[in-house]
Amino acid sequence: MAWGFLVLAGLFEIGWPLGLKLAQAPGRGVLGWGGAVVAMGLSGLFLYLAQREIALGTAYAVWTGIGAAGTFAVGVMWFGDPATMGRFFGVAMILGGVVTLKLAG
Repeated sequence: MAWGFLVLAGLFEIGWPLGLKLAQAPGRGVLGWGGAVVAMGLSGLFLYLAQREIALGTAYAVWTGIGAAGTFAVGVMWFGDPATMGRFFGVAMILGGVVTLKLAG
């Protein structure tokens, strides 16, 4: 169950930068900010629940890894962020580190 909470925490971690980005669009400020705040709260809650059984360092690395890789993917797919091989390699390194922590712990 703890790993499920951690994955949820990571997915909500994607939500707050997305909310902040959406808040920049005309007429979406309140909705974007509101979404960001809700996503932050839920991300923190699920991280808290996950850390009851998962080591602090592992939980934090997985949480930020899901958030970073997911936010990268959202940026590329929906906001036209650069999709260079170097950027994809960097995200692959982040994910490789997260997998290594999971397997080693």
